[in-house]
Amino acid sequence: MDKKRRMYMLKKIKRDKAYYIMFLPIVVFLILFNYLPMIGLINSLYEYNQFNREFIGFANFIDLFSGIRSTSFWRAFTNTITISITNLIIGTLLSVIVALLLNELLWLRFKKLTQTILYLPHFLSWVVAASIFMIILSPINGFVNNIRGAFGGEPIYYLAEEKWWQPVFYILYRWKETGWGTIIYLAALSGINPTLYEADEIDGANRWHQTWYITIPSITTTIMIVFILSLGRIMYIFESVFTMYNPNVFNVSDVLQTFAYRVGIQNAEYGMGTAISFIASIIGFVLVLSTNKVNKKIRGSGLL
Repeated sequence: MDKKRRMYMLKKIKRDKAYYIMFLPIVVFLILFNYLPMIGLINSLYEYNQFNREFIGFANFIDLFSGIRSTSFWRAFTNTITISITNLIIGTLLSVIVALLLNELLWLRFKKLTQTILYLPHFLSWVVAASIFMIILSPINGFVNNIRGAFGGEPIYYLAEEKWWQPVFYILYRWKETGWGTIIYLAALSGINPTLYEADEIDGANRWHQTWYITIPSITTTIMIVFILSLGRIMYIFESVFTMYNPNVFNVSDVLQTFAYRVGIQNAEYGMGTAISFIASIIGFVLVLSTNKVNKKIRGSGLL
């Protein structure tokens, strides 16, 4: 960097020092909790026991891909992709639809009340949210099974049967997070130029036509950005699954993070647990880059 450019940068930093000071806590947080912990990835190359650790190279990774743990690993990997992608697609569609519906409400007080009701579940912890659903779906005096019983049906233990676990998980997740997911889309909708609607209305277009040809294209970039950013986190579902799953439904509910927890924390196999999480990180990184590349092919420019 030449002297002139360096002086320009120093002058710019001095001019905007207030913004840099406000940004400093975020930088410190990222370094402490996102980057420094990456040093621990080296543990994936070791095997731990009570007394010491032994360097074993890539043995943990080989064991996961083709060893005795490969069956459990690939099951957890498949479940992670299936649950996360399905939940992401459903969540994106529902969040956009709810945002569009809320945007159509003209009575401001009713709109605010509706938004508040939709947002509230987000502030519940997953333990509380899962407990509510467990009570509602309980085979003993649960609300849903009581209704089934009133019509002569047998009680179902929804969270202990493989065919019911994933549908219940999607319902719970969307009940809890859909309202919160609409915030970004509502902000994007508020930024659309109202003259576009006025011009379209003069041409005789109805609300459906305006939504399809003006509203949705105007927020497409926002939808893609949120989708790509969310795609980078799909390998990191833990609390939502951990609070609901049990050994009866491991075949359809066990994901990479719960698998890593059982292996690395409960079984004290820290090297193997680190290897599982490391693989999940690599997969998430590749997914983000791949999606961004596809978006670049379709739209002509990437988002990252």
